[in-house]
Amino acid sequence: MHNLSFTFADLHRHGPAFYDFLALRKRVFVDQLGWDVPHDGIVEMDQYDTPQAHYSVVLREGRVVGGARTMPTTSTWGPHTYMLRDAFQGKLPHIPPRIMPEDIASPGVWECTRLVIDDSLQTGAERAECLRLIVDGLVGIARARGASQMICLSSLALMRALRQLGYDVRQLGESYRNSEDGRNYAVLAMPACLAGEARAPVRENCAA
Repeated sequence: MHNLSFTFADLHRHGPAFYDFLALRKRVFVDQLGWDVPHDGIVEMDQYDTPQAHYSVVLREGRVVGGARTMPTTSTWGPHTYMLRDAFQGKLPHIPPRIMPEDIASPGVWECTRLVIDDSLQTGAERAECLRLIVDGLVGIARARGASQMICLSSLALMRALRQLGYDVRQLGESYRNSEDGRNYAVLAMPACLAGEARAPVRENCAA
């Protein structure tokens, strides 16, 4: 497995990787979890897939098997900012405004969304390696642009998986139960550090 990172500006250099990532999102979020999100029956794409978004995807033997999206919390595109801030402002019906304890808009904080791993990765070791590649890719993108912290809205199970890989993840605020898939979600935060770096005494300087 290996990682690819790109934006709208250079996604054409990676063949169908972006489209295949959108198709994987549709299979996971729509087909498996039953989310009410925009799709055309093949791919899922929402209002945050804009030129301000950056993508970290993982390929195995040429096939996209995982990926996620990230953008700075200063992002704006039309009437939208980033997902958690829009939820905080009451713009997203399926995410309660109370999920984020405070409004965040800082170039040093980047949001990660739409993390998916394909079911073709069946062993725990394969899925852990894919998750590490995705998240290290997100961290690399963000801290190369001055970020020191990452936030995301994720299941509590993901927090445990990230901690096992060495990421210094903590929960921000209270959790809530998603009425669409029945899972418990919360805002998570961590330093912009690669797997294992967060355990070092200098973890505050990982983004340097």
